[in-house]
Amino acid sequence: MHGFANPARFLRIARVLTVPLLVAGLLLTGAALYYGLVYAPPERLQGDSVRILFIHVPAAWLGMAGWSGIAVASFVELVWRHPLAGIGARAAAVPGAFFAFLCLATGSLWGRPAWGTWWVWDGRLTSMLVLLFLYFGYIALAGASAREGGGSRIAAIFGLVGAVNIPIIHYSVLWWNSLHQPPSLTTGGSAMAGPFLWGLMAATLGFTFIFGGVVLARMRAILADVQAEARLRRKAEGA
Repeated sequence: MHGFANPARFLRIARVLTVPLLVAGLLLTGAALYYGLVYAPPERLQGDSVRILFIHVPAAWLGMAGWSGIAVASFVELVWRHPLAGIGARAAAVPGAFFAFLCLATGSLWGRPAWGTWWVWDGRLTSMLVLLFLYFGYIALAGASAREGGGSRIAAIFGLVGAVNIPIIHYSVLWWNSLHQPPSLTTGGSAMAGPFLWGLMAATLGFTFIFGGVVLARMRAILADVQAEARLRRKAEGA
């Protein structure tokens, strides 16, 4: 793991992986969404509105996975001080926030015909909204640290503390009475019919590839900014 903390080595790997991840993700996601929106059969109770799960479920997964990545990178940064850990956390914040927002938006669109309302203040929806606000707070803290040229220790601590919300989101439908349905996919099996399950898995994998490609591209851009700023600083000091 320490070897990947070398910026030059990381950049060589990231250059090779970024475009293939994005292309594979776009192709797989496009195929899965086309299947879900055109060929998948209507659900017995929810009808055609169930098709939104091909976007909603991957968005929910990546919204939570994004913050989990921030928490792991923040831990690595605080304990081992890997130079790329903080950059990785910053790179995951914006796409993670986007998917958290997409989860909430598609959930509202799904909830209107299923529940008769756009929004309810139950455990799952409220904790997901809290996650979106946590993303906004982290982005602001990390951006302020980068502008001021200071360390990102405060942002890293915030990333670790915010991870407390992830199990709350996951278990909220089990801990409290909720309009939101319980998990359809568990380690014990699946309660989802095959035509939906395989399309959903393909969509989730495709969105995950896109997320990974975007994070790598953002890390490369942040590293380029850091290196350019360092060169300008050395020139200013030598003048």
